[in-house]
Amino acid sequence: MRSKRPLIRQCKNLAKQHVDDPDEPAAPDGDSGYAEWVQIALILLRVDLDKSLRESEAWFNDSEPVSDELNLDSVPDHTTLCRWEQKFDMRELRSLLRRSAEQVGWTGVGAVDASGFQRDQTSYHYRNRADYSYQSIKTTILVDVETLAIKDVHFTTQKAYDGHIGMQIFRRNAEDLQVLAADKGFSWSEFRDECREHSTRPAIKHKEHNGLKKAHNARIDDDLYNQRWMSETNFSLLKQDDGEKLRSQTWHGQFRELTRKCIVHNLSQAAS
Repeated sequence: MRSKRPLIRQCKNLAKQHVDDPDEPAAPDGDSGYAEWVQIALILLRVDLDKSLRESEAWFNDSEPVSDELNLDSVPDHTTLCRWEQKFDMRELRSLLRRSAEQVGWTGVGAVDASGFQRDQTSYHYRNRADYSYQSIKTTILVDVETLAIKDVHFTTQKAYDGHIGMQIFRRNAEDLQVLAADKGFSWSEFRDECREHSTRPAIKHKEHNGLKKAHNARIDDDLYNQRWMSETNFSLLKQDDGEKLRSQTWHGQFRELTRKCIVHNLSQAAS
C-alpha cells in the first residue's frame, strides 16, 4: 500500500498557499478551533480515502502522518468535517484547482472532454424537483495533455451543447492555452474563431457533413489531435476504485465533490 504522507504534505502546502494566514497554528483555539488551512487539507484528504464521514474521522485520528504533517493532536468529529465541506464554495474550490494544476505543471497544450458521474445517492423525488435532465452529472474537464493536470471543470445536470461548454471553459483559460484539442462533439465555428482570436490553435475535428468538412479534418495535425485521449485517461483515473459514484445528495454538493476529486487528482500527480 502506497504511503499517504506525500499527498498529505501536498494538501497542506496547497492549503497554506490559498489562505491569508499560512502561519496560523493548526489548532489556535485548542480542540474547539482549527486553522483554515487545516480545514482545507482535511476535506481534500477525505477524497482520497473514499470513506464515510465517520470512517474518515476514525482514520484521521489513527493516522500518524496526519498528526505529524498537520501538527494535530486530534481531528474534529464527522459533523464538523461535513460542515467544512459545505463551507468552501465553488469559487474557492476553482481557485484551489488552478493552484493545484500549477503544482503539476502546465505546458499550454490542452484538451477538453466530457463524461458522466453517477448520482445514485440522490433521491428520485429530488431529481424530479430539481428538474434533472440526466441521471448523471455531465462533467467537462480541461486537461494538460503532457502533465495530466486538470485546470478547469464544468458541470451540468441539464442538456447542454458541448461547443457552448467548451467556449465557456476556453474563455476562462485563454491566456494559458497555445493549443486546444477536442472531438467532434465540440465542433462549432464560433468556438474555433474564439480560439484563433486569442492566438490559440484549435485542433477540433469537424462533423463531416460534406467533403469540405472532411478536407478540413485532413488538415488537422494528427499528433496534436490524438493527444486529446489524455483527457479520457484522466476520467479513468478519477473514476477508479468506484469513484464514478458520488456521495453528495444535492447538485451543488456533487459539483463541489467532483471539484475536490480533480484537486486531489492534481496533488496525487504532483506527489508521484
